[in-house]
Amino acid sequence: MQRWPQAALCWVATGWLLVAALPAEPDGVPEGAVWAYGLVLVVAAAHGAWLGRRTRLTLPWRSTVAAGLGLVLLVVPAGGAVGYEAAREEAYQQMLLDRLEKTDRLVTAASQRDGGFAEAKDDYERALKGYRALGDDHPGSRAAKRVPDRLDRFYDTVAAPYREKEYCEALEPLRYLWKLPDTMGKQRLGSLAAWPEEPLATSLYECGIANLGSDAVTQAEADGGALAALLRDFADSEPAAKVGPAVSAEIANQSKKLKGNDPCPANKELQAISQTMDDLPEGSPGDGLRTDAAGAVESGAYACGVDEFEDDKFGAAAETLSAFADEYGDNKNAKRARQIAIAAEIAEERPEAGKKLPPSRSPGGAKMPLEISNDAPTAVEFLYTGPVTGRITLAACDGCTEYSSESEARGAACKNSSISYPTDSLNLPVGEYHTLIKYAGEDAEDVTNEADGMSIEPGYTYTNCTYVVSGSSYPGLPDLPLPDPIEPIEPLPLEPRV
Repeated sequence: MQRWPQAALCWVATGWLLVAALPAEPDGVPEGAVWAYGLVLVVAAAHGAWLGRRTRLTLPWRSTVAAGLGLVLLVVPAGGAVGYEAAREEAYQQMLLDRLEKTDRLVTAASQRDGGFAEAKDDYERALKGYRALGDDHPGSRAAKRVPDRLDRFYDTVAAPYREKEYCEALEPLRYLWKLPDTMGKQRLGSLAAWPEEPLATSLYECGIANLGSDAVTQAEADGGALAALLRDFADSEPAAKVGPAVSAEIANQSKKLKGNDPCPANKELQAISQTMDDLPEGSPGDGLRTDAAGAVESGAYACGVDEFEDDKFGAAAETLSAFADEYGDNKNAKRARQIAIAAEIAEERPEAGKKLPPSRSPGGAKMPLEISNDAPTAVEFLYTGPVTGRITLAACDGCTEYSSESEARGAACKNSSISYPTDSLNLPVGEYHTLIKYAGEDAEDVTNEADGMSIEPGYTYTNCTYVVSGSSYPGLPDLPLPDPIEPIEPLPLEPRV
């Protein structure tokens, strides 16, 4: 019909549609562009039909050409639509693959964080949500088909500390993987759902045994540490069966060290092992191990206290051995522990008393009487060590008062016949003794203990009197210089009498 301006308008409209549609996007052609082009097509068809009815064809073959061109114009858009849909589908698939790649990069970045799993956990969570969305929302896509492989890689990345045999660091990420079926579902994870059980059981065992007896990672684990978690959550596993023999071997190893030159570190290890055994669940191998560990701790406490005494750590020795004797009163070494604790308490004030362990038995031969009276308004403890070791406590003297001066005390202490002085007596073998006098009451923190030495010789009776002088310190036995002010207990010099 040679209506070139109208044809050009149709070509422009079609070009505009191609510009809007290409390149193909996952969401297809914008809906407004489709409706606008459809309107142009309707108008052009109606106008062409109207023109065609009024236009005379001069050559008969022109109608044939027009029919052929019309058929082509029907086939080309239909084929283009099919091709465009294929291109749009490819764009859609590529978009999902890009999303998968972005999620993969998130997993890689998380694995490279310096703060370990705790810092990376949020990134791992976001990656899992991405994988789950691809699988659930686009199940037929190429990206969704690759998600199972990505989950294998995800598990492998999170469990990297386990592969590197860093078992304690592996506990948190493996426990996270172990709990994933609760949120992801076993169906999504497939065989991965049960995979963390064996690595986690192995890591709990290796970490628990490696730190057995220490305050390291196992103590940070909740509810009794790594071994307790192993026996609680994986009681039937192969690692759980190895706990009993491994702990028994370690108890035996540390027990051997108690006989060495430095038993205190071994005792500390045994105490920690015993605590770990106490935290194991009932009915586990810990039932028998608790008894073994407790017995080793008992032996270790005594051995450590004796070693502290021999190393001149007298304060620590007195504390360790006193606690041992109080806690294990039925132990065969309880009495001996109290002897050494008394000697250590004296030696802390008078180092000469700690040059050697006190004798365990009283020597034979004559014993001389020593009578001690208390003229102080407070209770007094008298500790002694030498051929024999012991402690006596004198109650506070009812009716006794402080003296204004030392000279007054020396002339009047323990000599008032109207007062019944608290008195105790000892029969001591002859020899050299070290003594310590101290308050036994609650006010002792403001008073300096006083230690001294004394000699018990055959053929004599010895007496001693303690008293308090106002404004002076605690002088002890026998005549010692008076330090600075605090109400003391002043013992009278030993008075040997034939």
